Amino acid sequence: MTEIALTLRRVARSGKSLDRVWISVGAILLAIGIFVPHQLGPSIGFTIDQLLSVAPFLMASVVIAAWAGATGADSLIARAFTGQPVAMVLMASAFGALSPFCSCGVIPLIAALLSMGVPLAPVMAFWLASPVIDPGMFALTAGTIGMDFAIGKTVAAIGIGLMGGFATLWLSRMGFLSDPLRDGVGNGGCGGAKMRTPKPPVWAFWRESDRVTKFRRDGVKTALFLGKWLALAFLLESLMLIYVPAEAVSAAVGGDGILPILIATFVGVPAYLNGYAALPLVGGLIGQGMQPGAGMAFLVAGGVSSLPAAIAVFALIKKPVFALYLVYALIGSFVAGLVFQLVI
Repeated sequence: MTEIALTLRRVARSGKSLDRVWISVGAILLAIGIFVPHQLGPSIGFTIDQLLSVAPFLMASVVIAAWAGATGADSLIARAFTGQPVAMVLMASAFGALSPFCSCGVIPLIAALLSMGVPLAPVMAFWLASPVIDPGMFALTAGTIGMDFAIGKTVAAIGIGLMGGFATLWLSRMGFLSDPLRDGVGNGGCGGAKMRTPKPPVWAFWRESDRVTKFRRDGVKTALFLGKWLALAFLLESLMLIYVPAEAVSAAVGGDGILPILIATFVGVPAYLNGYAALPLVGGLIGQGMQPGAGMAFLVAGGVSSLPAAIAVFALIKKPVFALYLVYALIGSFVAGLVFQLVI
């Protein structure tokens, strides 16, 4: 543990930037080594075992994300925002749930869509559905906590998108929600460029060296991103299973009725770390007594309206639209948890 502390000090003194997730992992390991040294070995072993167990799904997620970027398949999302408003809402909800957009591209993409005059209703549908699930998230959800959760999250994403999209469409036709962007917003960024000049996908990407390079670069980047978050999540889960009493979890979000689902919906917003990190944590909570519906509500609510995402949304749109966004997220997540509990 002395070597870990010295390494952290050298990094801090040299001024080098270190990823905050890895800093957190190192800090947690250091704290375990100092205060409960007997737990250090079991926690590291648990983390490694869990990472190995989800490795096939992790690789599937990495390949899907890299393939989407190399082929340009993500440009197909442009088709969801052309045509009649009702059709646009339907398409936007489906594409939002299935699109492989990275988290850095969603917010600028929304700014680009709205600044280009795309109606708020389909944009809201896409906005609500997109953070909940994507192909890579589907694979990891299935491998981490089960195929039923993966399918449930997909259905919930589409359902929330449809609810928010059609409610917004009705409000817009009533004369509300005009000019949703804050003043000065509308650049569009990297996501906006794909919308303004969509190009057909190149399915045989391996024939072009630039696309092969992009596939490799995106694959490594995605693997490192997912790996660090999963490592942090499994490390936290190892501690949670030991030090969080199962009785406390069961009392808060276990048992029958709608109260645990309601609690999980509201707790999911501030407690959500990352969509990938949340998966093993929810799996551990379910093992300690959380009912499946509460787990689904937590995952969906955190994905749509986690604090980092909410802050970015707040900086982009006007307050009434932001408030509506939060209402959609909370109601949709709660309903998703209730329906999932009834079905499961």
